[in-house]
Amino acid sequence: MKSYIRSLPSAAIETAFGIVYAVSLLMALFPPLYLAASGVRASVLGIPVAIAYWIADAALIGLALWAKYAIEDVRGELDEEFDATPDAPVAHPVGTSA
Repeated sequence: MKSYIRSLPSAAIETAFGIVYAVSLLMALFPPLYLAASGVRASVLGIPVAIAYWIADAALIGLALWAKYAIEDVRGELDEEFDATPDAPVAHPVGTSA
């Protein structure tokens, strides 16, 4: 599976995640979708459909971000390097000494 993910072109990955983010954005910002869900009197696992709608949208965003992180980790595209210089001056709050 890792070799398959590594072989995918970056454009395909960006397009796939762009579509997922666009759907999530549409769910969050397009009022007719929410209004259609808010008129339903049924419940999902005891939660009103209008609330389940927002939970599903948040879960979609969270899972998409997690999947994007996992794919970038497999492809070695994570930016985990920090350029911390030990000789850099440290700022202290006013009135305190080092």
